[in-house]
Amino acid sequence: MKRRILVSLCALMATTLAPLSQALAKEVVIGVIYPLSGPVAQVGIDAVAALKTAIEIINEDVNVNVPLGPGKGLPNLGGATIRIVVADHQGKPEIGQGEAERMITQEKVNALYGAYYSSVTAAGSQVAERHQIPWVNGESTSPKLTQRGFKWFFRTTPHDGEFTQLMFDFMRDFQAKKGVKLGSVAIFHEDTLWGADSGKVQKEMADTLGYKVLEKISYRAKTTSLTSEVQRIKASAPDVFLPSSYTSDAMLFLRTAKELDYNPKLLVAQNAGYTDPTFVSTMGKDAEGVITRSPFNNDLAKTIPLINEINTRFKKYSNGRDLSDVPVRAFTGFMALADAINRAGSTDPEKIRKALTETNIPADQLIVPWKGIKFGPDGQNLLIRGILMQVQNGSYCTIYPFELASCDVVYPMPTWQQKAKM
Repeated sequence: MKRRILVSLCALMATTLAPLSQALAKEVVIGVIYPLSGPVAQVGIDAVAALKTAIEIINEDVNVNVPLGPGKGLPNLGGATIRIVVADHQGKPEIGQGEAERMITQEKVNALYGAYYSSVTAAGSQVAERHQIPWVNGESTSPKLTQRGFKWFFRTTPHDGEFTQLMFDFMRDFQAKKGVKLGSVAIFHEDTLWGADSGKVQKEMADTLGYKVLEKISYRAKTTSLTSEVQRIKASAPDVFLPSSYTSDAMLFLRTAKELDYNPKLLVAQNAGYTDPTFVSTMGKDAEGVITRSPFNNDLAKTIPLINEINTRFKKYSNGRDLSDVPVRAFTGFMALADAINRAGSTDPEKIRKALTETNIPADQLIVPWKGIKFGPDGQNLLIRGILMQVQNGSYCTIYPFELASCDVVYPMPTWQQKAKM
């Protein structure tokens, strides 16, 4: 009788302690998927460097005012550390989808993170949704990603609808401030999910606000020639040129525009290639005057001192490169995921998902000029804020919102003839 009681007690203790053992896991594993080869490899490499910066802050005792800064590891999981498993999706949705499947079924990751390209994020997060594993995204901006009714997908960055609104707000306020008239636009976008969605949103907003859309051109992503497209844009002579291009395409556009002597008066880009640090370093003075939307710029450190603290740590993992748009958003989203896992106090996917829905990170714990991080029912961060920055004297300078501006807008853009004399 005593033996049966003892066996029963041991079984009860094992059952009780099993969830506790899971909750106090010594290591939390997060699968990370980025482009680490191909034309935007540097973007992915910098994003991974940002995650390594975040992991150092989380796993070590770092006195920085971000979630999980002071103290080692995840306190609600007994000091468990975070480890990432990194994969290269090469900019191909099918590879991203396969890597997501592998990480869930073979690497047994507790959550997934990535993947910059909206098309890859869309494909990979479908796998996560099917397996009921949380996927947090820090930098993909296709509006459709949070319009799918998914339960396990969360995005911290503004999407292209919100960024496009910022761009048109700037056009309105700039006209009022400078007394100029901007009545027409030309929309130019690559043909993957991100570019197509961006062009669609821009066309709808331009029509709603009364701008004449002179051209809406979709071109093949990673094309080797944009001659005919640039000729069409030049002939239409829009007041504002609105491109949505990844890095190699953005560079190709400028080279083609220079060759054909097309001088946009106002170029306002939808991020991506126009904020890749290799864009300015490669194009040099040919990039002067380009405006792009962004959630971040280093000159915001004047009002957000935390930027300098994180940048110093980031340089250890980036071969001395400074923080820029994508790594900042990658860092921000990853910290939100880690914060949720800690608040969940468990590696159980449903508990992590629930904690994500309850996220409420204040603005003073972020290195972006947002109002905070709080997810709506669709998984989209409700507290975002974007900026516009312009290439001036070889670097990006914040120009809008005007109250955050570090310099005035150079308008019209310098012509190719003027750039040649710089």
